[in-house]
Amino acid sequence: MKQSFLLNASASYSGSGSLTTHSRTRIKKKSAHADDSQPYALALIKVIIGLGNPGRKYSGTRHNIGFRVVDELSDRYAGTWREQGEMMLSQISVPSQDSLLSLLLIKPLTFMNNVGRVIPVLSKKGIKPEQIVVVHDELEKKFGALSMRLGGSARGHNGLRSLISVMGKDFWRLRFGIGRPEEKDMVGDYVLAPFLEQERQEIPLLIGQAIDLLLR
Repeated sequence: MKQSFLLNASASYSGSGSLTTHSRTRIKKKSAHADDSQPYALALIKVIIGLGNPGRKYSGTRHNIGFRVVDELSDRYAGTWREQGEMMLSQISVPSQDSLLSLLLIKPLTFMNNVGRVIPVLSKKGIKPEQIVVVHDELEKKFGALSMRLGGSARGHNGLRSLISVMGKDFWRLRFGIGRPEEKDMVGDYVLAPFLEQERQEIPLLIGQAIDLLLR
């Protein structure tokens, strides 16, 4: 029996990333892998949160790649987005071993710096940090590099920092590499800017690879 979990722009890098307000050489080979520190098991996951800023003006920016991944995941599995409180929700069912697994997809509507506000609602439903995957942009990885890991620091990402402040570090992250600008003081404009034309051509394939990592 499937279990249902439907619930009754700011810039967001800081520290070394120095993002406090609202090109590059093409990478020939992309990488997608799960870190070896602890095995990832889809069967244990209940929620996937894509990070981004709400509003049309942010929809194609590097910072909103998390939204785009969960949007594609919802489309593939016939999910329907609905607004509830400070988040958009979509319930989907995906194949997992010999059965269907129910997953709740979330897009916070709080802007990055306050995405942690969605967590208490999940906690009240008994959902634990290790049952959550957060999909986010990653400055410290080259464009197109993908990895899955459990735990770790915020790495200057205020969206992650907000989540960690509420539920601790022990949640899964799918890190979607966007690369880093040459100058530190360019980070704010960089993450809130659209991908380059060549990158935009590669994004659909990379989103597909990200989904493969999530559902493997």
